[in-house]
Amino acid sequence: MYSSTFASKNRNRLNQYLVNEITQATPKQLLIKIYDFAIVNCKKHNLAKTNEALQVLISSLSFSNKKVSEISTGLLRLYQYCQEEMRNKNYEIVYNILTELKESWVAAFNK
Repeated sequence: MYSSTFASKNRNRLNQYLVNEITQATPKQLLIKIYDFAIVNCKKHNLAKTNEALQVLISSLSFSNKKVSEISTGLLRLYQYCQEEMRNKNYEIVYNILTELKESWVAAFNK
């Protein structure tokens, strides 16, 4: 019983840490966290969680003006391709695409 109570308290602390980390993150940090989540779950061959992250990325796209819309359309196609490749169990392809996209975003944010 003690170990169960200890595990429960420890989990609550971890959950609170995650909540604080996410609520205090900048939009750039959140984007990278979503990519990290997708990449980790792709490596685990977890279709549901990888597609969940991809759907969040799709939902965050903006089509507000022509220039932004062109970039968002390209990303939309990549994300949809990744979803299809996950369904086809081509995990390495999805892993490579997500990793390269994440690295590109990190490089852009660091400029």
